[in-house]
Order: sequence, then C-alpha cells, then structure tokens
Amino acid sequence: MNFKMNMSSWFDIIGLSVDALEDEGGIKNAAESVKAMIDLEVKNGIPSHRIILGGFSQGGALSLYTALTTHQKLGGVIGLSCWLPLRNSFPEASANSPNKDICALQCHGEADTLLPLMFGALTADKLKTIINPDNITFKSYAGMMHGSCPQEMMDVKQFIEEQLPPIN
Repeated sequence: MNFKMNMSSWFDIIGLSVDALEDEGGIKNAAESVKAMIDLEVKNGIPSHRIILGGFSQGGALSLYTALTTHQKLGGVIGLSCWLPLRNSFPEASANSPNKDICALQCHGEADTLLPLMFGALTADKLKTIINPDNITFKSYAGMMHGSCPQEMMDVKQFIEEQLPPIN
C-alpha cells in the first residue's frame, strides 16, 4: 500500500477498501505475538481480566482481532480509527468464547479520509454479531481526521476507569 516500500508494522496492509485482500498470515502471527505478551503479563501476576487491549489504526485493528480470538478473558478492548481484520472469518458469537461479553470502545473521526467513518460503522455492526451488542460503544467525532482529539482521549480514559476500577 505504501508504494511497495517496506514499513515497520504488525502486518501488511494491502489496501483500504471493503473488498481489499488481507494479509491473513501476518494478522494471525501478529495476534499470536500479542497473545504471548498477555500470557507473560498473566505469568507475572496480572490477572487477564485486568488487561485492556487497545490501539489506533492498524494497532486498533490488531487489538480487536486479538481480543476476539484469545483464550484469555480480557478486561476490555479499544479500537481507535480502525477496522476488524478478517471480519468475514468470524462465526456468530460463540457461547464458549471467554470474551463474548467483553466491553468494547470504538472511536472514529467523521472527517477521516484515510479510513472513512464507514469502516468504523461496519466494524461496530460486525462486532454486534460476535459479542454482546449491549457492551459495544461506538463514538464518532466531528471534524476529526485520521488522528485523535481531546474528547476522544477523555472517552478512552473514562472507559479504562470503568473497566478497571481500583483494587482496594
């Protein structure tokens, strides 16, 4: 996508259209790397339900995919200006999934020309078929392009505080 130049990334992005080919092997390998990090944190004493995955753009896409495919019960997932990779390979919500009730915050800029708002809306719709639709929050921000804004960061902060209240 970057004029065939190698760029540091989690996986190859071949194109940004609804029907673009996806780097399935790269996506799955990247998710396995994140899952290994989660396993290490659990081994070091952090309960998996106190771990929230999150990211922006490609990192948000990887966070959503990993949260939906890991065997660890997570505390939440945040996807900022992103999409759900390999969205057509997900079955309907599984009763056996540890994250079928995960809380998800998805945010997107209404003026995003790199990854238009439609991608965020389609992702939110797909998530509602995979996890509890009542646990999905989709927020859009007027005038925000493929970036962030103070209100989005306040929404992320509030989500984290709600999902990970202090342990007394």
